[in-house]
Amino acid sequence: MIATAIGGLLARQWYEDPGPDSPDPVVPTDLTVPLEEQPGSDVVQGTADATVHPLYEPLREVLQTHFDAINQLDYESWASTVTEPRVEEKPEETWRRDYRSTKDGRIVIYRIQLAEDSETARVLMTFTSVQDEADAPPELQAPCIHWNVVFPMVRSSGEWKIDSGPAASSPQHEACA
Repeated sequence: MIATAIGGLLARQWYEDPGPDSPDPVVPTDLTVPLEEQPGSDVVQGTADATVHPLYEPLREVLQTHFDAINQLDYESWASTVTEPRVEEKPEETWRRDYRSTKDGRIVIYRIQLAEDSETARVLMTFTSVQDEADAPPELQAPCIHWNVVFPMVRSSGEWKIDSGPAASSPQHEACA
């Protein structure tokens, strides 16, 4: 279902006229990055659909800090990007073990959907991770994985944080080709 949604959003990008005041769309062009060059750039980018959303920049900043923290093994910075329940689910020792060899890149926000309450949002995105096979998820022991995820976001004390919940618990992923 997520792959179909991403495909539809990609097609929409090609046919939609974003208008003269819209930011330049980012179209992922490195879809055939050789395995030895994965995970690719660690800069969080957005498609035309994402960049026109009023929450794009604040959410992109949270996600940039989040992925930088993973890539730099900085638990405190990571913890600042997620809700307290997520911190409790991943204490520092567990987090360090789970991410010890992980590097993330090719991070693209495809869509942002704000809920009616304006305090929660969902971010449809993709990224690539490289890691030792032993550190990969048990269901996909691969050194390079492409992820399609929906990150639930919540405003907490005036700041956006990555939340946990059903949307975040079933990402789609596949080994890099």
